[in-house]
Amino acid sequence: MSRRQEPSTISPIQHRSGRGWTMAGTTPRETAISGRRVRAARAEPPDGTEPIAGLRDEAKGCRRCPLWRNATQTVFGEGPEDAEVIFVGEQPGDQEDRAGKPFVGPAGRMLDATLEDADVDRQKVYVTNAVKHFKFEPRGKRRIHSKPNAGEVQACRWWLDKEIGRIKPNLAVALGATAAQSLLGRAVPVLKMRGEVIERNDGLRVFITIHPSLILRMREQEDKEAERERFLQDMRKVKRLMAA
Repeated sequence: MSRRQEPSTISPIQHRSGRGWTMAGTTPRETAISGRRVRAARAEPPDGTEPIAGLRDEAKGCRRCPLWRNATQTVFGEGPEDAEVIFVGEQPGDQEDRAGKPFVGPAGRMLDATLEDADVDRQKVYVTNAVKHFKFEPRGKRRIHSKPNAGEVQACRWWLDKEIGRIKPNLAVALGATAAQSLLGRAVPVLKMRGEVIERNDGLRVFITIHPSLILRMREQEDKEAERERFLQDMRKVKRLMAA
């Protein structure tokens, strides 16, 4: 089976292990987290030769997990193919699902504004999500975000590995727990490890922070402003790491 056939037409067989769901044919690797080594299931290594545009077209027909059935479309990453940093969120939201572009809804606008304040050029970074289809629960005419499960994250990691293999960034920013799980292969306590940089075995540095949607969900304006300031400080750290 060729690489160009399998991602869009075949759903991966998954096995249950003590560490969660893994895809058949994956090989475990180790990741350093806070001085410890952890095992992480990794999808087939990308060869890094297929252009992002080709990957995006290929992903339009993705059937690697059931989420495609209810989503409007695949929402692939966007940005320069030589970006130094890749920002990884959880999944597209309602507006992203309709537009077919990542980070164009309220959380995306929060990210854009914060990057501007931190003097990070939004046009020079690549933005994507751990899961490429919108998972939701219908409530009347509204579609309410539903968190992807471990199997869905693992299935879609194939695409994230492809993106990273093509772009070869120096830094990945994990926006929230799902992104951190996808990038590092295990659950990560984001609030506890926020601001830390973890180096994977392949040399990619992963910066841990919150997803900007957390700020939007806060009810008290004072809490929002405080969290927005913390997020801004995180993005300033990202700016410094980009220059390192």
